[in-house]
Amino acid sequence: MKFMLIMRATEEAKKAYEAADFEQIINAMGAYNESLMKAGVLLAGEGLADDLSEAFVVDFSEDSPIVTDGPYGETHELFNGFWIIQTASKEEAVEWARRCPLGPGSKLEVRRVTEMSDFEDFADNEYLRKEAGWREELGQP
Repeated sequence: MKFMLIMRATEEAKKAYEAADFEQIINAMGAYNESLMKAGVLLAGEGLADDLSEAFVVDFSEDSPIVTDGPYGETHELFNGFWIIQTASKEEAVEWARRCPLGPGSKLEVRRVTEMSDFEDFADNEYLRKEAGWREELGQP
């Protein structure tokens, strides 16, 4: 099973982060990432830039999509990084999420990533068959 661990920070977390030793943060995250890699569960992970001038939202509420500056949702709780892990169970994903070295005010939302087996009723769909080929081309399971 694949899970996405979505890192979010509140105002409290941002204040704690600003007061923290940045090298300690890097070391804690590095050790966490290394433990995910050594366990063979890490598939991907990235942090997101703090510069919100580079962020934008595409809103599909209208006939023509509208692009606006800024992050999605409220700025008091920003999505600021993620990991994608593959585990044998939801319980294992919970254990990995609990080990994440985030501080007060931080939240880690965990969502299961859909898999081809979720779409078995549509196995003959042209684009699902193409997606299987694309995954193979990209070397993805």
